Amino acid sequence: MTGDYPYRDPSLSFDDRVADLLGRMTLPEKVGQMLQLDSRGDLKEIVTQKLAGSILHTSPARLVEAFGLVDETRLGIPLITAEDCIHGHGFWPGATVFPTQLAMASTWDADLLERVARVTAVEVSATGVHWTFSPVLCIARDLRWGRIDETFGEDPYLIGELGAAMVRGYQGDGLADPTAILATAKHFAGYSETQGGRDASEADISRRKLRSWFLPPFERVARAGVRVFMLGYQSMDGVPITANKWLLNDVLKKEWGFAGTLVTDWDNVGRMVWEQRVCADLSQASALAVQAGNDLVMTTPGFFEGAQAAVADGLLTEAEIDSAVRRILRLKFELGLFENPRGPDEHRQAAVIGSAEHAGLNLEVARRSLVLLRNDGVLPLPETAGTRIAVIGPNADDPQSQLGDWAGNSGQVDWMPDGQPRELTETVLDGFRAVVPADWTITYARGADIEVLANDPAGPFFPDGQPRPPISVPAPADPALIAEAVAAAEAADCAIVVLGDTVALTGEGCSTATLELQGGQLALLDALATTDTPVVLVLINSKPAALSPAALGCAAILQAFNPGMRGGRAIAELVLGRIEPAGRLPISVARHVGQQPVYYNQVRGQHGTRYADLTQDPLFVFGEGMSYTTIEYADLAIERPAVGADEIVRATVRLTNTGSRPGVETVQAYVSDLVTSVTWAARELKAYRQVTVAPGETVTVALEVPAADCTLVTADGRRVVEPGDFELLVGPNSRDLLGVGFSITC
Repeated sequence: MTGDYPYRDPSLSFDDRVADLLGRMTLPEKVGQMLQLDSRGDLKEIVTQKLAGSILHTSPARLVEAFGLVDETRLGIPLITAEDCIHGHGFWPGATVFPTQLAMASTWDADLLERVARVTAVEVSATGVHWTFSPVLCIARDLRWGRIDETFGEDPYLIGELGAAMVRGYQGDGLADPTAILATAKHFAGYSETQGGRDASEADISRRKLRSWFLPPFERVARAGVRVFMLGYQSMDGVPITANKWLLNDVLKKEWGFAGTLVTDWDNVGRMVWEQRVCADLSQASALAVQAGNDLVMTTPGFFEGAQAAVADGLLTEAEIDSAVRRILRLKFELGLFENPRGPDEHRQAAVIGSAEHAGLNLEVARRSLVLLRNDGVLPLPETAGTRIAVIGPNADDPQSQLGDWAGNSGQVDWMPDGQPRELTETVLDGFRAVVPADWTITYARGADIEVLANDPAGPFFPDGQPRPPISVPAPADPALIAEAVAAAEAADCAIVVLGDTVALTGEGCSTATLELQGGQLALLDALATTDTPVVLVLINSKPAALSPAALGCAAILQAFNPGMRGGRAIAELVLGRIEPAGRLPISVARHVGQQPVYYNQVRGQHGTRYADLTQDPLFVFGEGMSYTTIEYADLAIERPAVGADEIVRATVRLTNTGSRPGVETVQAYVSDLVTSVTWAARELKAYRQVTVAPGETVTVALEVPAADCTLVTADGRRVVEPGDFELLVGPNSRDLLGVGFSITC
């Protein structure tokens, strides 16, 4: 019996309980606590023989089994259960699946995202899961990368604000709160700086560049109290992140004071042997990972034997193992798992999973996330009696494309082969059928297929035993489908054409070589362009697409990304003018894949401003988005033209709504440091405010930028404010800006 041991006494301090328990543990028990294993394997072996401290990818039925198996272990140390609840608990049937992170970032609303994370935590915690692998703080720079949809876009400031908000929502009032779940800052760090957009490749990035743009969002959430950091897959300057002592210890733990827990990504320790080939065997790799500062080792079962062998061979000391285990045990005590393992609670599940209140928030987020990019005046559609609408396209009635990656049957789990219950997702077709006036006519034609899935010729499995994803082969244009769609459009007053990509074209290992719409979609657009019917193009895709001339010739373009379960209704409401367009792009959109990169905050200095055969300007810029009205900016004024480094730059700008509908405006403030000791970005977002301006109204918007935020990183890696002249740039996006000068003094 373990009931009388001091570590079971909740009146003792966490430190005393950890010390008592650690002193009773054998080396295998300690190493087992460092394992986070995939519970789709032999669960009994994982818990009772490998003695794993954490499990992930656990089906609802197996969660109950896992908690029971803990009682068979000698010390009864509770499990920490984890899941990829990236935008809601996408792998729990009936849970609320929100828009993807990129879509949510289009709201530019930190408070709204905090509410999303709080709802997610309430639902997730009821299922017996303690930990979500979210938020993603990677900076999106190469649009070919498969994980663009998981990011908050391209700007470090916006990423940090939204990420910190989600951390607050997930972790609630503290880990003792039974509705709190552990948040994870990932992927630390520089993972998104890929070669050719290829996932998990060598990140060609200097320490100065890392400090300049990639680390600030992580530092922001570290100071906001995030309890877990997850590492990236990549290496930098030849060193796998898993073994990067400078990043994990010198920066994260020493500079930032992070005292939480580090977890590797999937089989990072094993990858150092079989993929990156910097270690000869798992004994060497295990020692390297522990000594670099890792605590939990995700899905490398051989770490159990490898770490013990490393101790026996003198590559690793038991004291080094103890340091990691101490942090893991403390986390479990802080969560209160020894008193309440927080297993599945069917009563709470019935009350909160997919509740009407949560569905209402989901619809609110979907509405706010939609970005209107083009409109020749066709939108909003007038509610004329007898209007005929043709809803066309492969993503017009595809629930999984609307939910996006990490949800339902997107490929990561095996217990939801049919995805989320169909009736919970309102596709675009569902949305129009639900919201149009009763005397309108809705017709539907698929029009094109996007892909045909084929097996990878390299074989069904990776060297670590994981299945290889299928290859997406563009589907040929189908004349019969196109003819049906053209006929539907010709018989309609307006065609709503819903195009984009699929889950096979996004995610880990699914980067794309092109940004064009795949399969028969371009041929469909070309055919529809020959009709006299106005076409409203709706893009449901994981990342921005490079659009063809026919796409750019559409009467309106609406970027929805993956708008979640309620996205179809939100799109229909926007098209009919029931809501105002309010979303703004968190990422720039390329005209052509060869323009990469197109992010707005690029470093100054190059020969010329264009390619010989193409402009360098993006098609749509960071921060861009239209309203159903016009908002004019004027009279940008700064309160004091000179401020000290510890003071605040205060400015005002006047906004006038010259249209007939209310406008929800995101006022963006950028700073340009005019002369710098090292090359630096031409401008950087430093603040923003969202305001509603009534028709005919003029409002004065106040903006504040701390001078301490007007920094750069010096050649020797120090972040400083350099005194001198700056320009404050204010406007509706990163391109159309008013400017006023100011200076910062010592």
